Amino acid sequence: MHEEPWDRTPIEPQSVDAPLSTAAVFLVVTIADGDDAADRAREVVSDIGSLVRAVGFRDLNAHLSCNVGIGSDAWDRFGQAERPAQLRPFFEVRGPVHTAPSTPGDLLFHIRAERPDLCFELERLLLDKLGDSVTVADEVHGFRYLDSRDLLGFVDGTENPTGASMSRAALVGEEDAAFSGGSYVVVQKYLHDLTAWSAIPTELQEKIIGRTKFDNVELEEQPGERKSHKSLNTITDANGVEHDILRDNMPFGRPGQAEFGTYFIGYARELWVIEEMLRHMFVGDPVGSYDRILDVSTAVTGSTYFVPSNDVLEGLGD
Repeated sequence: MHEEPWDRTPIEPQSVDAPLSTAAVFLVVTIADGDDAADRAREVVSDIGSLVRAVGFRDLNAHLSCNVGIGSDAWDRFGQAERPAQLRPFFEVRGPVHTAPSTPGDLLFHIRAERPDLCFELERLLLDKLGDSVTVADEVHGFRYLDSRDLLGFVDGTENPTGASMSRAALVGEEDAAFSGGSYVVVQKYLHDLTAWSAIPTELQEKIIGRTKFDNVELEEQPGERKSHKSLNTITDANGVEHDILRDNMPFGRPGQAEFGTYFIGYARELWVIEEMLRHMFVGDPVGSYDRILDVSTAVTGSTYFVPSNDVLEGLGD
């Protein structure tokens, strides 16, 4: 029987495009050895929607959501017949001064809500269901800081695409039809030396970032001037076409432990775009002219995942 376009079930992405939330949890876990552990993890992630609904119904206005990302090794262990075309491990990026390390991670849970208690409850129930099939590799609780600023004092996420542009930047299309509606995601935890940053004059901070600090106005760079963080993260292909990603970074910190930072999370239709951003930041463009933000911001984790559409995610349980 011939299938007309209007007969097809629309592909439902996970909540990649959810708006910036008040609170977030970034949970990275590794799966224990053995088929039983992989099977248990696969069953839990395929039914994540029921957990989200069980917690989220208590306050629908809190917009609780959870994106599940699956790493390259975990995808293979889940025994799927097909594989996302660009899914690969995060490779260390070693520059002349700074390094973006690659750290363990099989599954990523990006939990968001307007209430931190709902994030907590979902994470608690999730880990209880996963049990000893996983080990927590990293856990970060993020928060919205002032008027969407990072802890360096600058507005974060200004260049995020919106509307139809968001889908083009973040969601896989017909180029990999079996996984359309999915997204590649890279996460990194950066620790900031706020004392060193505060010692830098505001004018120089603005040149490093590429925007004014107070009113978030983009600065024009002069020919021959060292590239800013903004410029290094602007990626164009060989045809001069600019490629965006969708960021949902969050500040985090424990003042009593003198630990402060930004949790970077970038969703992309094409993984190479984020990889090129990191190469520019750590190696430099030109080589050696690395991102000066790295002098006060150290990457301590790095891992890559694929966030499948809800259809594919639920199908993992079959």
